[in-house]
Amino acid sequence: MALDGTVRARIDNKLKDDVEKILKEIGLSTSQAINLFMHRIKQENGIPFELKIPNDATRKAIEETKNLDGEVSTMEEFLEESKKNA
Repeated sequence: MALDGTVRARIDNKLKDDVEKILKEIGLSTSQAINLFMHRIKQENGIPFELKIPNDATRKAIEETKNLDGEVSTMEEFLEESKKNA
């Protein structure tokens, strides 16, 4: 397959630098990573991960996580609670 298309995007320099360091460790160039992403979009017929607006409960959990507060439970407690709310 000929690589004859061009994609241009403007992004934050720090984000670009941080991501390029990660990609280098993986052994990929930015172009290769973008190419992989585009192939996955085609394969999935959409963005290859879930995009959602968080609900109030999720927003609260995100804030609790950021602030390192909130309820702590064991995996067993979590699974039991999940069964009740399913």
